[in-house]
Amino acid sequence: MEFTPVCLLLSCLHVSPDSSQLFRYDSVSLSCSDRLNSTGWRVRRNTSDGGVRLCSSGWGVASSVSACTIRNAYPSDSGVYWCESREGERSNSVSITVTDHAVILESPVRPVIEGDAVTLRCQTQTTPSNLPADFYKDGFLIGTGSAGEMTIHSVSKSDEGLYKCQTHLGESPESWLAVQTKSPLLSLPRLMCHLVVGIPYLLTTIILGLIYRDKRKRAQSHAEQRGNNDVIMEIAI
Repeated sequence: MEFTPVCLLLSCLHVSPDSSQLFRYDSVSLSCSDRLNSTGWRVRRNTSDGGVRLCSSGWGVASSVSACTIRNAYPSDSGVYWCESREGERSNSVSITVTDHAVILESPVRPVIEGDAVTLRCQTQTTPSNLPADFYKDGFLIGTGSAGEMTIHSVSKSDEGLYKCQTHLGESPESWLAVQTKSPLLSLPRLMCHLVVGIPYLLTTIILGLIYRDKRKRAQSHAEQRGNNDVIMEIAI
């Protein structure tokens, strides 16, 4: 898929393969990345009974402290996933649908940036999988792809909505395509991240500047004192 994902929070949940829909028995990996503390986040999800559980507590296998893998996914694995720190901070959340349908729509799980290109793919479990497909947004036909693909070359906010695709084998579930403005407002978590990372460098620069200034003052003072001593010695001679 041709798009640039955006994640403005302290931690970001990455999904591989990057698709909001999966077939039954597909595998998916989820991992948390954090600019400040990559080991302090855990993958969580809403379960079908309405509870919130960590990876390996009834779903998934923890491949590391901050990563989780679901092998042989079932429709019951459909839901909302996110990363959460020990202090209760949360990352972006993503919605994943696991279906028994014969057709799925491959669309990005995270928002795409306004102005970028995004390719939607209609996949089937048959061979070949790139069958001609119709694409729908909010229930309306918006295009047909002869090879099962449709590209939006410059995404805008008006492209945000529910998408699905259809082949002669059936239609996919719907998935929400989110579009992020190109120049988003600075969020509080991102601002805090910049402050935490930037303040030490700023303080170090200020301290080094003060040390350099003091050294120059001392050097000038010593030079002036030596000059005065030379004048006194000349007068004495």
